[in-house]
Amino acid sequence: MNVIILTEGGKDYGFGHVARCSSIYQAFRKFCITPQFIVNGDKSIDAILQNIDYTIYDWQNMEFADDDIVIIDSYHAPLEFYQKIAKTTALAIYIDDNNRIDYPDGTVVNGTILATTKRKDALYGSKYIPLRQDFWNTKIIDVNDEIRNVLITLGGNDLRNLTPKILNLLKNEDFTKKVIIGNSFDNVGEIEEFDDELIYSPDSRQMLEAMESTDLAISSAGQTLYELARVGVPTIAVGVVDNQINNIKNWQKQGFIEFAGFWDDEDLGENILAKLELLKD
Repeated sequence: MNVIILTEGGKDYGFGHVARCSSIYQAFRKFCITPQFIVNGDKSIDAILQNIDYTIYDWQNMEFADDDIVIIDSYHAPLEFYQKIAKTTALAIYIDDNNRIDYPDGTVVNGTILATTKRKDALYGSKYIPLRQDFWNTKIIDVNDEIRNVLITLGGNDLRNLTPKILNLLKNEDFTKKVIIGNSFDNVGEIEEFDDELIYSPDSRQMLEAMESTDLAISSAGQTLYELARVGVPTIAVGVVDNQINNIKNWQKQGFIEFAGFWDDEDLGENILAKLELLKD
């Protein structure tokens, strides 16, 4: 029996799927099972997959055995590929936080906060969100009354070039800004012009340490929100892609995030400052 994890990641795909699939890989390793970890992407995922044996390959061309367990986390694979997995493997598991397609036989896992389904062969809700191993047993931080440190984390590639804009917006604020620089940032030079603390290509341990030492985060509204919630960091969220809308709505319902808007909203900067003032109080 083989356990095979299939996902996408890199400059063209982003890094959230790779991060959460690495969590699944780590969980299997706890039971002395080493999955095949196959990523359709590029080498920019190296920083996220440190100490994980993975292969870069377009897995849509793969064939599978009837005793394989296949876990797939994709926003791009067509229905026909899922049907092939369902027919030819022992167990098919589909990771999907957006109800993207009508999946064939198998188990659908949606760890989105407050997610619901009518499917009987499904695991839904935040208790099923894959978190990287460093976040499994961490404690909730004690939140300071005063904001002295702010963490800015906008994904592995800062798709919308928001980091320098937010740093400029906050340049006169009297707190330390810690900035996560992902492995695929194209705007590093622009960010380095600001006199702030930069954390380059952090692994999960470094991300945890950055979160544990901050009073507030400004974050894109993807997988990172779950790690911030696990640590208990008050967060201002910014939407950077449309498929984050369910995450945003449900975290708002839970009272965890202050949502400042989407990346292209004209009043995004004004909203970030307003949310910051709200959290200062």
